[in-house]
Amino acid sequence: MILKSLGSHVVRRPWLFLVAAVVLILDAVLLGADLPERLSNGGTTDPSSESARVQRVLEEHYPEQQPNLVLLVSVPEAAQVDDRQLAQQGARLAERLAFEQSVVGVVSYWQTGLEELRSRDGRQAVIAARIEGGDDLARDQLERLAPRYRGDQGELNVRISGALAVQNEIESTVAEDLTRSELIALPLTLAVLVWVFGGVVAAALPVLVGLTTVLGTGAALRLVTGFTEVSVFAQNLTTALGLGLAIDYALLIVRRFREEIDARAVPSDAVLRTVRTAGRTVLFSALTVAVSLAAMLVFPLYFLRSLAYAGISVVLIAALTALTVLPAVLVLLGHRVDALQVRRRRTGRAQDPSDRSARSRGRLTDEVMRRAPLVTVVVTGLLLMLGLPFLGARFGTADHRQLPAASEPRAVQESLRDDFDSSPEGSVPVLLRAAGASAEEARSTAGRLAGKLSRLDGVTRVESSAGTYRDGRRSDLPTPADSSRRTGGHNLVTVVAEDDTAATSASRQALVEAARKASAPEGAWVGGPAAALVDSKAAIGRGLAPALAFVLGATLLLVFLLTGSVVMPLLTVGLNALSLTAMFGAVVWVFQDGHMSGLLGFTATADVETTLPVLMFCVAFGLSMDYGVFLVARIKEDFDRTGDHRAAVVRGMRTTGGLITAAAVVLSVVFVSIGLSRITNTKMLGFGVALAVLVDALVVRTLLVPAALRLLGHRAWWAPGPLRRVHRRLGLREEPGPAPGDTPDIPQDSQTAEPAEPAERKSHERHSATR
Repeated sequence: MILKSLGSHVVRRPWLFLVAAVVLILDAVLLGADLPERLSNGGTTDPSSESARVQRVLEEHYPEQQPNLVLLVSVPEAAQVDDRQLAQQGARLAERLAFEQSVVGVVSYWQTGLEELRSRDGRQAVIAARIEGGDDLARDQLERLAPRYRGDQGELNVRISGALAVQNEIESTVAEDLTRSELIALPLTLAVLVWVFGGVVAAALPVLVGLTTVLGTGAALRLVTGFTEVSVFAQNLTTALGLGLAIDYALLIVRRFREEIDARAVPSDAVLRTVRTAGRTVLFSALTVAVSLAAMLVFPLYFLRSLAYAGISVVLIAALTALTVLPAVLVLLGHRVDALQVRRRRTGRAQDPSDRSARSRGRLTDEVMRRAPLVTVVVTGLLLMLGLPFLGARFGTADHRQLPAASEPRAVQESLRDDFDSSPEGSVPVLLRAAGASAEEARSTAGRLAGKLSRLDGVTRVESSAGTYRDGRRSDLPTPADSSRRTGGHNLVTVVAEDDTAATSASRQALVEAARKASAPEGAWVGGPAAALVDSKAAIGRGLAPALAFVLGATLLLVFLLTGSVVMPLLTVGLNALSLTAMFGAVVWVFQDGHMSGLLGFTATADVETTLPVLMFCVAFGLSMDYGVFLVARIKEDFDRTGDHRAAVVRGMRTTGGLITAAAVVLSVVFVSIGLSRITNTKMLGFGVALAVLVDALVVRTLLVPAALRLLGHRAWWAPGPLRRVHRRLGLREEPGPAPGDTPDIPQDSQTAEPAEPAERKSHERHSATR
């Protein structure tokens, strides 16, 4: 009833819908104008974890321990940073930075004499500081300060990095890459659609819907930033989803409208019929994708939660645009939808015998079903083999290596790693809660804990208010000032680890675990990058079971409502999961192990960002579920009408295969264009999802589905009696579609026709009539 009412309103007032759409799009563009400044780079930590609590205390009370701005100062050749004149210039530069607005905790080599702030060759030194304020204010201050300090400062040369500069560079690179990917995706998508539809006007309509959805995406993300932090990567993901799904939905709508026009319906009636039938397919598709994305709400990491909110919003925008804006345009176009044809199009029943691609798909399906056991074993084995590299996956966190090699923040970070003996990343902060304790008691507790921690493997020294400890004993190294260690009701102990490993390496994570075990009797908290990674992996591990249960439960329910079978939901879930193996295997083989890194232009980090597999699973599973249901529903429709299981599978493959292939090609083009990003994680997301979509459409749906259905036979549609009665009352059904003999130039989608009455019911009625 809702779709019928919506279609009636669109037919009566098409200009009203178009004017309203234009107004809303203009408002969306204005609303999303400041979106790039409101996105964040991060969100991969659990905000309720121990490491997050440590981070908040350090930012508030120990800013010098959490620098987010680094100035790498270089001196001329043959000079040293300790040369008197250059040292004076360096000290003045640090002093000047200390007087800048919002800058605190300035520490430099020339002020402290710390060896870890001077390069091994003596030609570089570090000035570190923290810019206070939220993300927006800190970025504004960085953009104000960077031009004033970057480049030549007297005889010194300054390059800028730090967490804030890396974040800012990632955000600006993502924004530039997004514009470029849209410029690549849209022409290629239009070319694919012209090939599919055979005409320019019909092909341009899905692109129009896609552009409308993309413009609305910015507004959706901007609204989400009002109640939660949103990852900078949300812009790429939602643009790809919005553009790809909007074009797919529009493809369904335009195809069905042309069928109705070919059947000599007037344009207004054709639109009404299209919205009532193909519109259901669009709504079901949006529901399946939204359900998969909603699983990310289970996790406490805002990177995943924000992508769930944004993704669900964009999926709904894509569906709404396809069901309102596009039908309004079709009412006004009418028969002109076939204008500007680039190839002759056959229509009506006469096309069915001449549809070469449909006949080819039918022959292939027949061959697959004849060799079903062999096909099932070979294809399943191949997909499992492609997924084997994922068994060796190592999970880490994103860092400066996400950026292009020529990026200044990345170059500085690599210089700090290669040319200096130590860095802030080499330390693990431990917080003792010292509220109410006297200064002497706090020092005693800190000394006792520092002694225990200094005996752990991989620890160089431990600095505390009670002194510096090595191998369980206090050394004669300079003792940090008690006032700089004890503030805000906490006492800071710093574990300085060996510098031959990355800040989040496996050995550093093991050190965190050991430090937490040693600190537990003292009630201390352990933080730092490695601790944040340990806590993130634990949070994702806790959320995996409920997230999978939600996705699988919703999927099983939806497929049951569509088919009335308890076997088909299990088969659909199993084949969907199998279609993702190639994606996960490629993620490890390519992006973790570095194969093809030169060709794809990225730096392998020897691990995979912890949250990305979860994100990629939710996105790819939803999309493959979408295509799987298109096919299964059409097969079920033919089986209900004829009772011939084998013929139903062949016809379902013949009539939906072209649609699924076209939709998969469009989506893969969009995601590959996203994969051309210069940011490694975005590249991984784009290429990975594109691979999953193509494997699902070209391998799983083409080979495994018909083979598995041939092996199952009529058992594929079995359900116990009580569930059959539930399905009769609540099952998803469509209105009657085109006659079975009609095969349009684009294969009919799976849910544009209501299943005809089962063959056994027809037989019963014929028998009654004879009597």
